Amino acid sequence: MQKKLQNPSAEIVLACLKEKYLRNEVMLDDHCFVRIISGEVKIVSSDTSQIFGPGDTILFPRRQLSTVIQYPKNNEAYKCVLIILKTERLKDYYSRHRAYEITGHLSAVKAYDKHPLLESYFASLLPYFELHGELPEELLALKTDEAVTILRAIDYNIDIVLADFSEPGKIDLADFMEKNYMFNMSLDKFSYLTGRSLTTFKRDFYKIYSATPQRWLTEKRLKLARYLLSQDNKRPAEVYREAGFENLSHFSYAFKKQFGFTPKEYSKN
Repeated sequence: MQKKLQNPSAEIVLACLKEKYLRNEVMLDDHCFVRIISGEVKIVSSDTSQIFGPGDTILFPRRQLSTVIQYPKNNEAYKCVLIILKTERLKDYYSRHRAYEITGHLSAVKAYDKHPLLESYFASLLPYFELHGELPEELLALKTDEAVTILRAIDYNIDIVLADFSEPGKIDLADFMEKNYMFNMSLDKFSYLTGRSLTTFKRDFYKIYSATPQRWLTEKRLKLARYLLSQDNKRPAEVYREAGFENLSHFSYAFKKQFGFTPKEYSKN
């Protein structure tokens, strides 16, 4: 279940998930500023794994490819407040405020310690969720500006993230694919994140691997699934999404076709 302010752009959201366990591959188009109220969330990227709980505040950057797992804790559903920092609003903000001249690149999820500015900000948002109508645009713009101002006050380096409006440049395709093949994304997304058109992505991919992206992805994911089944004593239902498959039936079919037996049979033996 998700409750949000009745604004078409849905930039300020109160999310409450009653499911016991929700797992998704995520790549956001905009930065997301989050305060966890109850439950826990685990965020897994290609090289890190972080868990956040009640009272934690995080900034989830756009174009950050991750697996997000949300679940209840201490008999309380996962609940959080999200402020989606739209690129258009950030561009407007930085047209009025000069960005700090900082060099570098920061793409990982950022966590913030408790701070009076953060506490007062999120406390001020909660009453808005009782509104039955739309949040006035002027107020929405003010609360977004306030969020950015607070982030800049407590994190001098945050302009590396918030003031970066560039699109992905062409990067090392093989390195990216080896680190991120387990994320269940379309080829369009893979090509975009490596700074290529879909046609160029497929051409470059074949030059490196002498195989189509889809065939290579399937084989890599099946090998990962086989490893997880044999090393971590997990059930097929626990493994298929971790290995990048969209559903259990397709995973079971592909696994048997590749190895000659079903994941369940392999797990038992």
